[in-house]
Amino acid sequence: MSEREDRLVRCFASVFAVLSVDQIRTATVDSIPEWDSLASVTLVAVIEQEFGIQIDIFDLPQLSSFESIQKYLGNFEIPS
Repeated sequence: MSEREDRLVRCFASVFAVLSVDQIRTATVDSIPEWDSLASVTLVAVIEQEFGIQIDIFDLPQLSSFESIQKYLGNFEIPS
């Protein structure tokens, strides 16, 4: 697991504490009943803080899985 992926897993774990690492890595809005609009906003805030980035509110609909968020983060130059 890369450092970036490990950091993203920790973000998810802070919002979805009951999920295992394997469940986090395959998580989607459809597979996690607790992933509602409030959880989405909370997750985005945690990710923004962890990675020092600003996520555009209009990008939220595409951020519907661990994988899609991981790919989205690839668009940023993220400091260590």
